[in-house]
Amino acid sequence: MADRNPSKQKTPMREQPPGERVRNFEEVPLGYSEDEAVAEAKRCLQCKKRPCVAGCPVNVPIPEFVKLVAQRSFAEAAAMVRRENLLPAICGRVCPQEDQCERECVLSKSGEPVAVGRLERFVADWEARHGGVSVPQKAASSGRAVAVIGSGPASLTCAAELARAGHRVVLMEALHAPGGVLAYGIPEFRLPKRIVGREVDGLKALGVELRTNVVVGRTVTVPELLAEYDAVFVGTGAGLPKFMGVPGENLNGVYSANEFLTRVNLMRAGREGGRTPIVARRSAAVIGGGNTAMDAARTALRLGCKPVYVVYRRTMEEMPARAEEIHHAQEEGVEFMLLVAPTEVLGDGSGWVRGLTLQRMELGEPDESGRRRPVPVEGDTFTLDVDTVIVAVSQGPNPLVPRTTEGLKTDRKGYIVVDPETGRTNVDRVFAGGDIAGGSSVIDAMGAGRRAAVAINELLKSS
Repeated sequence: MADRNPSKQKTPMREQPPGERVRNFEEVPLGYSEDEAVAEAKRCLQCKKRPCVAGCPVNVPIPEFVKLVAQRSFAEAAAMVRRENLLPAICGRVCPQEDQCERECVLSKSGEPVAVGRLERFVADWEARHGGVSVPQKAASSGRAVAVIGSGPASLTCAAELARAGHRVVLMEALHAPGGVLAYGIPEFRLPKRIVGREVDGLKALGVELRTNVVVGRTVTVPELLAEYDAVFVGTGAGLPKFMGVPGENLNGVYSANEFLTRVNLMRAGREGGRTPIVARRSAAVIGGGNTAMDAARTALRLGCKPVYVVYRRTMEEMPARAEEIHHAQEEGVEFMLLVAPTEVLGDGSGWVRGLTLQRMELGEPDESGRRRPVPVEGDTFTLDVDTVIVAVSQGPNPLVPRTTEGLKTDRKGYIVVDPETGRTNVDRVFAGGDIAGGSSVIDAMGAGRRAAVAINELLKSS
């Protein structure tokens, strides 16, 4: 089935033109047509060793589903993906395939790998357009119950797997809408909320009970849940913002990226009549170089800021954001200021931001991350004229559950310590996974949620 002489480049995906998309929050990539998906699938060499599968945290049978796409068996391809990946429409859009399955693709040695993520998105969207998402079969009721805290990718996966195993599952979300970081942290132009809603609806169809506005640690505690449920899974994420520790960070017009994106994504701050408005007045500087920084910068553009700067203390080569996100930001007009770091946020005398003092940097010896450490260039500072500053330097683990669960072990950074193979914590019947346990991506969180579900199921069957 595979083409013996595949193209060295991926089949291009159509996108909104940059000049149009900066004026809306609609999704930027438009997805493959059936013919485009088939053309891309035919590039796959159908390797016997299947190195791409080893690069997938949830072990999707990539060559097999890609072969089905090449044969135009789209429904069968979607069903095959969904057996291992319960959130394919989401993963196909936001997972870093270039660092996982696609990195292992044999074609990447002489050109571009098979576009696994684009094909995964295609089959999930095709399935939704042609009769909706199929609901996996469930085992008979076990009579056991599990509380799942949070509704991000780790929790959604854990809840679905446990529901399929026949357990009663109650999913508890602190905010008014489910989805966790998928809903509050990723803008509509990268991950439309209807896609998140579609996957949550699939969870409800499995019988999972969803409770919003439940703040575990305040409304109810983990010890109280253990008195009612047979096990608890903690997937509360890493939504604790970190700031730079420089003078002026308390001025009006300074936002954490977490607050900025949550207001726009969930509270409609970017829409007319929004009840929690973002005051993005004229120009903005986003501090950081990760995907969250790209999301914040591109969102600020859509709110009317111009210019928008990404301020990063290293060079483009060290920037941790996905290459696709950097490319989209550049296309849309975001300006990158590299090898600079803020030393002070400047005020206008009435409590509002008027600018940043920036220190020029140079790269020294590698640090613990393996990247060259930025070192200040003595005496070389300048002022950047902006009135909005968005800090996207880092986020820490949500501390509420650990603080209110006596004896729960955390590491020095506050992440819950778990057995990486099972998600078990040191507290009996309590499991955790995803960003709260040090996860790094949507698909990694899903893998952690699945492993925890397997361990919880074994515990419930043996007790």
